Amino acid sequence: MTPATSLFSPVEADLHILADNLKQLVGNDHPILSLAAEHLFGAGGKRIRPAIVLLVSRATMQNSEITPRHRRLAEITEMIHTASLVHDDVVDESEKRRGVSTVHSIFGNRVAILAGDFLFAQASWYLANLNNLDVVKLLSEVIMDLATGEIQQGMNRFKAEISIDTYLKKTYYKTATLFANSSKAAGILSEVSAQTAENLYEYGRHLGLAFQIVDDIFDFTSSTDILGKPAGSDLKDGHLTAPVIYALEEKPELKTLIKQQFKQAGDLEQALALIEHSKGIQRSRDLAAYHAKLGVEHIKQLPPSQSRQTLIDMADYVLSRLN
Repeated sequence: MTPATSLFSPVEADLHILADNLKQLVGNDHPILSLAAEHLFGAGGKRIRPAIVLLVSRATMQNSEITPRHRRLAEITEMIHTASLVHDDVVDESEKRRGVSTVHSIFGNRVAILAGDFLFAQASWYLANLNNLDVVKLLSEVIMDLATGEIQQGMNRFKAEISIDTYLKKTYYKTATLFANSSKAAGILSEVSAQTAENLYEYGRHLGLAFQIVDDIFDFTSSTDILGKPAGSDLKDGHLTAPVIYALEEKPELKTLIKQQFKQAGDLEQALALIEHSKGIQRSRDLAAYHAKLGVEHIKQLPPSQSRQTLIDMADYVLSRLN
């Protein structure tokens, strides 16, 4: 598998600048919030979302250097993503994320919620200062979508009747909207045509869906060390993802276990075994591959460049995480 760090070589220097700027953007006026932000941004992560923004920026600005507004958009994208993670961890009561203690487990729920709100507010302020109404609308929509996705997920807990379409809609709101709208926004800052901007949106949308489907497969195939949480955690919490939805078509007894919310000893283990012995995981792999391929189709019209090739390779990287 190609590591994300080597994959991002065309924007490696840009990502170093981004990492330095993120900590400065939060400022030192609020010591606790600054400490929480330092913890979040210091934890690293792959920076996939801002990397895509920077790659789209470079792929659409081939004859000139990317602008400070492109760089700021990448920073805003990571701030919005990070803010959403802080809130998600509070809702899910997660103690760890990628093996690192969550903000609420260190500072408490009150500070975590305020830190998430603060990051959203900061991102909105910097967004307004880009002075591009179309971009403001796109990223503001992302913030609304993230809340919508979290609400939809909460309302559909332990609902064994959930369809793949409902799952994909929730997945768009929770994950793919940021990929899609930030990619389009980068194109708009590069002053691409309306059609190219729409293609960039579709690239991000399909890539984001593939990315989250792969993450959902990991809940059944990866160890606690890799996930930073016990395998099957999403299922235990009642979040029914693609592998479960597909498995339900084959294993009707799985529905009973879900309906009773795994209350009996051994229920969760039995459910995991049923999913493992179904076609649910393979069909989910196929679904992720379908969306990754669709995403690539939408950027083939961009002029050839190293950045465009990396955006294409990104689809392979997302799928190769399963190998």
